[in-house]
Parts: sequence; structure tokens; C-alpha cells
Amino acid sequence: MTNLSHLPIHHATQFIADVFISLGVPPADAKTVAHLMVQSDLAGADGHGIFRLPAYVKRIKAGGINLHPHIRVERERGGTALINGDNGLGHLVMNQAVELATKKSREHGVCWIGSHHGNHSGAASVYVRMLAERGLVGIYMAVGNANHMAPWGGTDLLLSTNPIAIAVPTQKGQPIVLLDMATTVAAYGKVKLAAQRGESIPEGWMIDRSGKPILDPARAGEGSLLPIGDYKGYGLALMISLLAGTLNGAAVGKETIDFNACHDGVTNTGQALIAVDPDAFGERTLFVERVSAVVRDIQESNTLPGVDRIRIPGEGADASISSRQREGIPISNELLKALNACAVECGVPVLTI
Repeated sequence: MTNLSHLPIHHATQFIADVFISLGVPPADAKTVAHLMVQSDLAGADGHGIFRLPAYVKRIKAGGINLHPHIRVERERGGTALINGDNGLGHLVMNQAVELATKKSREHGVCWIGSHHGNHSGAASVYVRMLAERGLVGIYMAVGNANHMAPWGGTDLLLSTNPIAIAVPTQKGQPIVLLDMATTVAAYGKVKLAAQRGESIPEGWMIDRSGKPILDPARAGEGSLLPIGDYKGYGLALMISLLAGTLNGAAVGKETIDFNACHDGVTNTGQALIAVDPDAFGERTLFVERVSAVVRDIQESNTLPGVDRIRIPGEGADASISSRQREGIPISNELLKALNACAVECGVPVLTI
């Protein structure tokens, strides 16, 4: 296992912002993106936070991202809207989607915000958590930025990890009930992280084109990630492609650009954000009380032999947020080298841990 150091949250945020500013990103945008990237790390989504900075730098330097986008509502009707991200940094697009979803859900009770011409925006949990912290139910879906999964029974890579996240608010002081998952057994970011750390990946994550397991993440390009639940995960990934991609006029299937391999192409990433105001269905306070009661019943239910307790989705992320706010973000030696290479390239101070 690679040795890990810990980078304080404020240092990580400032470092990311400094790198973006050095590349020409407006300071306010750089600070927003840096904050949202670190939220992925806080929640334990290590493949989606500061780890992605070198890839973003490559895309920016290659001209693959618009640093001065006109992010705008292109179509709007009642509780729906379609945002054109103008090929801006994905975090900026989704940040605007959260603000619009908050406004529209409080006005209409429920809203659906679609987006196209965005980019990778980090962990899905970041955006539904923002909604849940405002007392709203949040649902997020996205078409991944590269095809890493074949249709069930096939070999052609026509689908991505296509994440879905759902967050439900609870009573004050209690963890948000939050599901954040890829439609593949493992997100591709975890494969990249294992490759960087020189680790193997478990059997069941990937297969080659003859159906045999891939254990070496360096061979990831030779095969396909496996869907969760076999054909069920494949079906879910396809539906997310259609709802977060095709519906929005975003790239899906053969149109999808692998942003890991092509740094100057426009990815036209598609995303969808749904927000629900519990007040539209009754008293908000009663809803969160009932959510808490359901959670309590599950936590207090009987366990199988060898199981210490029942855990609730989102519990691990909340524990990670709490510990990392105190201890900082774990950084491997390999990641530190990659980040400091970015620092030298961009003319900003290197990280010292």
C-alpha cells in the first residue's frame, strides 16, 4: 500500500485555485471550482477531487475547456430548464444547476434541470448534498466522460460508468441519507487511482474482450468495466445515458469523447439534476421526522452473525467529511509528484506535506 500524507483542506483549496488562476481561469470561478473539487475529497471520493487536477490542467492547456464560458439557460418551461454549459469547467455548470434547481423546486415543488456542453464535475454526491443541506431531495445523473463499459454480453465500449446520486434530508445534526454510485462495479477513477498507486484491482471489476478478469489496472484499456447487478446495471446505465445525455442533446455512445485520451476535444457532457421540495407533499418537519424514524428502525434491526451493526447510505461519507476536515486529504507520494509537476508547469508554489 502506498504511503499517504495528509494535506490540510484550506491548503488543498488554495493550491487548486492558484493553479487555475495561473492558467487564466477568473479568480471567482477558480475559487468555486477549487471548493467543489475538495468537497469530493472530503466525502472520500478520492478519484474525483484533487486527483483530477492534472487532467484538468492538460485539457485547459490543450484548449479543451472554455475558461470564459457563457453558462446560460437555453430552454425553460415551468419546473424544467436546459442549461448550456458552453464547454466551461463542469463544476461551474453544476453549481449553476444547483442554484436554479433550488429556486425552481421551491416555486414549483419539483424541478428537472438538464445540461449539455459541460465537463467532468467531480463526485455526484457533491451536488445532491448541496440540495439536501437546503432541505430538498436531490437526484443527479450524468453521462460519464469516457466509455468504459460494453452492453451486457457485448464487447464494444458504448456506455460509461454513468453515476446516479440521491440525497434525502434528515433532522438537524443527523447524517444525510445519501446514495452515490456508478452503474459499474467500480468507478473508472478508482481504476486510475490504483494504477497510480501501483496496486492491483479486484477480480470482478473488469474483464478483457474474451471475458477473462483484468487485475492489472495498466491493462484497463484492453477491456470493459462490469456493470452492477449484471444486466440490471447495464439497463440502468443505458437509461441514464438517455435521460442525462440524449434528452439534453449531449454526447452518448459513439459520440462520447474519452477525455482521458483526447484533451482538446469538446466532450459535450450531459447531466441531469432533479430537486423536490418536501413541502409540496406535506409538512417538511414531519417528512424529516419520518425519514429519521425509518433510519432508526433500520439501524436498530437484527444483524447477521459477524455483522456489528447496520449502516445507512451516506454514513461513510459523513464520517469521512468529519475526519478529513480535521486531518486533511490523504495524498499518496505518486499524487504529490503529479500535483507538484502541475505546480512547476503553472508557476505556482509546490506543495509541501
